[in-house]
Amino acid sequence: MDDLKVIRVAIEDHVAVVTMDNPPVNAQDRRFNEEVALAFDRLSEMDEVRCAVLTGAGRVFSAGADIKARVAMAAERRPGDGLQHLRRARECYHSVYECRKPVVAAINGPALGAGLALAASCDILVCSENAVLGLPEVDVGLLGGGRHAMRLFGHSLTRRMMLTGYRVPGPELYRLGVVEACVPQDRLMEVAMDLARQVASKSPVATRLAKHGLNAIEWSSLRDGYRFEQEMTAELGKYEDSKEAMRAFLEKRPPVFKGR
Repeated sequence: MDDLKVIRVAIEDHVAVVTMDNPPVNAQDRRFNEEVALAFDRLSEMDEVRCAVLTGAGRVFSAGADIKARVAMAAERRPGDGLQHLRRARECYHSVYECRKPVVAAINGPALGAGLALAASCDILVCSENAVLGLPEVDVGLLGGGRHAMRLFGHSLTRRMMLTGYRVPGPELYRLGVVEACVPQDRLMEVAMDLARQVASKSPVATRLAKHGLNAIEWSSLRDGYRFEQEMTAELGKYEDSKEAMRAFLEKRPPVFKGR
């Protein structure tokens, strides 16, 4: 993906490592939002990719909205520019949430505001001891991110973050069960890649349908959600990978998945 400037993508062993590289703090501007969306849309359609890891270059995962860019944009705003900006931001986060491949967030440092939204859009989260999740918008004349935070935190803590700017540190994220691991900085990618390789070792058909099912049922009733999962199970049964998984289980051997 040589045409991307602030997003780097490296693919090996069916895992794509997506690195946000917009110094100094991976702030999100127009190019950033567009490139994140493009990268994950491409990964959705790449058969060689079965899982992705999203992380940030440097010491920050993403500090959120680029305030300088927002001020400059406001000074030159034309009709529709503001709405287009909001649409780009939404689609940036949704491209991760809706990516057909599972996404592991390797939160290497602060993930603030829009950075929290990106982290919350991932499927599995791990962080370093340097990480914090926060919603600092109240201090910089902005709002937003609360709905994404609600996917991770309870009622009181979400509102504390939104109303005071409180930042939740990595060890507390682990204690609360928000992340699967909180490890020293130098072990973060090792842990994230181990999780990604575990996902990539499964049938890509099964993980794609499983993620689609989880996204679809997230706000469903128990009855409607389970009915949808049953439909996904029936859909998976049409694929060769499903039959191979059953044969391998009965024959007590590792399965060989072909993604079809």
